Amino acid sequence: MHESHKLPVVEMPRLELPASVKGVLKEAESWLESRPGLLRLFRNCYPNTLETTTKLCEDGTSFVITGDIPAMWLRDSVEQVFHYIPLTERDGEMRRIVLGLIRRQAACVLHDPYANAFNEESNGHHWDAGDITDIPVSPLVWERKFELDSLCFFVRLVYAYWRTTRDDGLFDAELVAALRTVSDLFATEQRHEELSSYRFSRSNCPPHDTLHHGGRGTPVGWTGMIWSGFRPSDDACDYHYFIPGNMMAVVALRQLREMAESRGEPADYLKELARLEEEVNEGIVRYGIVRHPEYGEIYAFETDGLGNFRLMDDAGTPSLLSIPYFGYASADDPIYLNTRAFILSSNNPYYYEGSAAKGIGSPHTPPDYIWPMALSMQGLTSRSDEELLEMLSVLEATDAGTGYMHEGFHASDPSRYTRPWFAWSNSLFAQLVLKAAERGLLADTAKGDRTT
Repeated sequence: MHESHKLPVVEMPRLELPASVKGVLKEAESWLESRPGLLRLFRNCYPNTLETTTKLCEDGTSFVITGDIPAMWLRDSVEQVFHYIPLTERDGEMRRIVLGLIRRQAACVLHDPYANAFNEESNGHHWDAGDITDIPVSPLVWERKFELDSLCFFVRLVYAYWRTTRDDGLFDAELVAALRTVSDLFATEQRHEELSSYRFSRSNCPPHDTLHHGGRGTPVGWTGMIWSGFRPSDDACDYHYFIPGNMMAVVALRQLREMAESRGEPADYLKELARLEEEVNEGIVRYGIVRHPEYGEIYAFETDGLGNFRLMDDAGTPSLLSIPYFGYASADDPIYLNTRAFILSSNNPYYYEGSAAKGIGSPHTPPDYIWPMALSMQGLTSRSDEELLEMLSVLEATDAGTGYMHEGFHASDPSRYTRPWFAWSNSLFAQLVLKAAERGLLADTAKGDRTT
């Protein structure tokens, strides 16, 4: 999702794989015995986050870089470890890793809830030292692009870990304060024009790397939804009510309320969370659904509450394709199915077809480049076993012989690809293999703790 040219190769300390991870890799040898190519990919991709991007820090936290960039994105790092969370139920080593990431992310959110990526230390490293924001960029911050989904992924991580482990001791004062910071910022950015001081400008860059109108972004009207400056691709929004991000915020608010209720939080706070959830969802329904002449009612990708909207989908998560994945609606929801049909067609300006593959790409990468992440997500959200297996076959056939997933590859020539080291894509592919195993679609599959 992030540009990586001119950056040095980063090597993290080698992490000993937890016993539960070794167990999954051992099991895979039996249930992928008849598919050696897929087994090779799984062996590489499943542990890739732990083997190459994760550092256990002396303060008890975990720092997880995105791969070929020496910084930690809130969103990416959550998805890089998400397929390991079921293992935390019984594996203390894995608990240490995931809980360490929660502690690190809580500190980052408290430090600057508008930042999307952080350094391990306050070393002043930045993607672009010339960024102009409403406050000086902290030396701990790699980049200060406000992306609504970053905070939603933080909540997603906390909630998934809590539901798996039922560890109520998780909620120390710092984590509770960070979760409160998330809901407070949601309320502020719900009224961006009147309450928010956030600005972001970058000079001498492509148009998608900066916000227009003096760093304020294009105008918006009141909808009840939450403003976002940038998309999960780190590209600026065209219209600043990013629908998949707001859908994810609805889910995050439900999760925040469930966790707050379990802690006995005051009724006023619970009511505020419920109000936010209701108003954001009403905004999605009222402003985020449009009628398409061919597909009927579909979700827009972005809107501004002033009558403008964007019909498309991008490869990153959250996306319209990923709606069932993060829990806003089911895979058989009629509007989702209409939207899915639209975005998996040539009507989506970032859907590409070539001689090797067809799938969703991104304005963040060149035309005709398909993202393995989007193919994995297509399989993860499919109601069809045949489609899931098809995505596995396409991914197996388009790795360019490297044994790993990439950011994007040319639809007619997979040997042309971007980002050879992109851990999030590897983790999402591993999730897809695990889902196929859980559905009994791979040879000699036995259900167990490996499922997500």
